[in-house]
Amino acid sequence: MSLPVLLFAAGFGTRMKHLTADRPKPMVQVAGRPLIDHPLGLAQDITPPVIAANLHYKPEMLQAHLTPLGVQTIIETPGILETGGGLRNALPLLGDGPVITMNTDAIWRGPNPLRLLLDAWDPDRMDALLMGIPPEQALEHAGAGDFTLAPDGRLTRGAGVVYGGVQIIKTDLLSDIKGSAFSLNVVWDRMMAQGHLHGIRYPGMWCDVGHPGGVNTAETLLASDV
Repeated sequence: MSLPVLLFAAGFGTRMKHLTADRPKPMVQVAGRPLIDHPLGLAQDITPPVIAANLHYKPEMLQAHLTPLGVQTIIETPGILETGGGLRNALPLLGDGPVITMNTDAIWRGPNPLRLLLDAWDPDRMDALLMGIPPEQALEHAGAGDFTLAPDGRLTRGAGVVYGGVQIIKTDLLSDIKGSAFSLNVVWDRMMAQGHLHGIRYPGMWCDVGHPGGVNTAETLLASDV
């Protein structure tokens, strides 16, 4: 089984400072490749029916890079739609069923997180399944985590695991949200209230590449034997 994949690539990358003055954050070089190529490789590994990316800041550069690689793109205009609005806006490319979404500003070292999510996905019990990173395995990320992961896999807000930016999510609830721009946190909170927001722990290492210091750390991680 595989599912459509949406790569979130519309952000301004303001935390990257000078590195995004002339390019979108997903095109910043990490280990000799555009940052977006690392999560794209993970997506291609599961042979999904569709890989799409939402774009906004300097979209032409990303379109020129992604289109030859078979990635369908959708440009958010005139304003950015955030994660929830961006996913809803991309549904014509992705279909009506569950979707995998991926942030494009992280590097993974270990098993493919998408395969782990697909193996654990149970649509009878779950409306979304998020990949959580134990804080000690989350490089360039401060804090004790975004969610608490219960023994039965259910998630609540609190310390415990960092959201790694990869999930499987049903899209039914998106139609109920008012406004064009909104965060997926709104949808997660509704799922959480019903006990249908789940997570699993990632066994490998993960690095946030949302700021310039993350580039060197990510390159060190990729070159390591971990």
